[in-house]
Amino acid sequence: MNYKYILPVFLFSGTVLFSQATSQTIVPNENLIAENIPAIPKSLSEKIKKYSESRSANFTAIHPNGKELIMVTRFASTNQLHQISQPMGNRKQLTFFDEPVNSADYEPVKGEYLVYSKDIGGNEFGQLFRLDLKTMQSTLLTDGGRSQNGGMVWKKDSGFYFTSTKRNGGDRDIYFMNPLKPEDTKPVLQLKGGGWRISDISDDGKKLLVGEYVSANESYLYLVNTETRKLEAITDRNEKQIVQGNARFSKNADEIWYVTDRGNEFNRLASLNLKTKKISYFTTDIPWEVSGYTLSKDKSKIAFETNESGLNKMYLMDANSKKYSEIKGLPVGLVNNFEFTNDGKSLFFSQSTYDSSADIYRLDLASNKIERWTDSEQGEMQKSDMSAPKLIEWKSFDGMKITGFYYPVSKKFTGKRPVLINIHGGPEGQSMASSLGSGNYYTNEMGVALIYPNVRGSSGFGKTYIASDNGFNRMNSVKDIGALLDWIGKQPELDKDRIMIMGGSYGGFMTLATAYEYADKIRCSVDIVGISDFNTFLKNTEEYRRDLRRVEYGDERDPAMSAFFTKIAPLNNTDKIQKPMFIIQGTNDPRVPVTEATQMRDKLKAQGNTVWYLEAKNEGHGFRKKENVDFQRLAVIRFMEEYLLK
Repeated sequence: MNYKYILPVFLFSGTVLFSQATSQTIVPNENLIAENIPAIPKSLSEKIKKYSESRSANFTAIHPNGKELIMVTRFASTNQLHQISQPMGNRKQLTFFDEPVNSADYEPVKGEYLVYSKDIGGNEFGQLFRLDLKTMQSTLLTDGGRSQNGGMVWKKDSGFYFTSTKRNGGDRDIYFMNPLKPEDTKPVLQLKGGGWRISDISDDGKKLLVGEYVSANESYLYLVNTETRKLEAITDRNEKQIVQGNARFSKNADEIWYVTDRGNEFNRLASLNLKTKKISYFTTDIPWEVSGYTLSKDKSKIAFETNESGLNKMYLMDANSKKYSEIKGLPVGLVNNFEFTNDGKSLFFSQSTYDSSADIYRLDLASNKIERWTDSEQGEMQKSDMSAPKLIEWKSFDGMKITGFYYPVSKKFTGKRPVLINIHGGPEGQSMASSLGSGNYYTNEMGVALIYPNVRGSSGFGKTYIASDNGFNRMNSVKDIGALLDWIGKQPELDKDRIMIMGGSYGGFMTLATAYEYADKIRCSVDIVGISDFNTFLKNTEEYRRDLRRVEYGDERDPAMSAFFTKIAPLNNTDKIQKPMFIIQGTNDPRVPVTEATQMRDKLKAQGNTVWYLEAKNEGHGFRKKENVDFQRLAVIRFMEEYLLK
């Protein structure tokens, strides 16, 4: 192995790391298993620090009085809950855990306590806790075991309904809990499958609106009578391939609001009469997806968001007249969440742009004035250090138009520039026009251009597009990357001979598949929590999500599908992988089990390939703790220096 400069190396015995490093090198922390990764100089850590210390702020709950917020941000290793009570005011940290806390609800009457969710080591078995805001004491409310608990909907002041997989680990049932008496939690309804969600409760507390998610292309709506505990279908279970979700009760007791792609390529905001089943559509004039909405407490106003080719716009609607207009004065960017205050006079939302992380804003609905509530630090990064995304498009093998976002390098670099292609997961995820954050180091310091493709199967481009990679069409999305490689070769500023592929989760599968399908066109690959064989993945992923994934990827119990999975598995095509590979994984990953990474690592090593390996014992589906994220970033940069830039 030829190094650009001489560094001390790490020696390995099994999974234990022995270092000959000096004080001038970075040593992995005790939770990291690092294999074949050369020493990382501290000078690199110091150089990247300018880019790695930014933070963001997202609100998760509004106090019943409308004057205080619970927000999520990070000041140490992980995201925690903070309280803020005035615009640009001081943030009071409320939780101080090693594990991140990313969501919470106020008790809805007086706001005297919070209910929040937290897991352990990224295992995604979220448990509910009550945080008393006077004593700051937390109390475990749920079983504390290997169950998922969440989706709370409050019944005024008496408690909340929620879903849990505690009965058998696979089915998501409905329960009712008084958080002041968690020992009295009662089961309400047993359900089959892991895709159930409570979306609303009627004003009298007698009915729940419940959604059943089957796939990104199919979902259904139901009513639950909380007294008889009976489930009643709102939508027809025999009508397949229609999205019907995010339902809310309207002011009219016989009507609900929801979003659906029925009769349309994109999700529209609609209403449905529960008695006549008549559907009315209200956003047909917007040729994009309505990606979310919220209803004011008095049900007179609606705020909704559209996803327009990777950028968000927000609209306000009068729920009575059904007239709406775009909220003006917002910077071009992304909206993360939004909610009315109880009095309906204000709308809080979080927004980010390419040159800023997410921050919290308040819209005064009377004056249309937008007030900033937080201003998150970007570290030492300046706007001039940040790359602005450009929307690009190319045609794939079958003529389908594929798009993505291209982040050019700083103008200080000349000549043809190397490229990092970063593929999102899902597969129904979507790369948006977001801030690169620490990724600006690649464009501004390394001179590496970034491309985030939205291959077929991505959301945001209509239901035909999102379904076009399902089942036996899986490898067509890999061909979209092949077409992108050809597109890069035609760009005068990009170097077709220096391309690295990187992706996480399903994007990890795409990375591995590209590594064997287009081995002659890439330099190296970074696989993060990726699927190496759909047969073993579906066998070992957690039970609550197995059937949901079968709808998307295919059912491995079908002999023809199993044979197809065997054929396309990166694990079975390692003989075609010619270039260096870096595999990154969390030990506790419930989605893509660690075995997907270790079996790929072991087979590549056995045949003599260059393989770097990094595993975090206290992480799951991706790294969340800053010390692990920082080391992963440094190791990836080191890998790029060695195999992409040389």
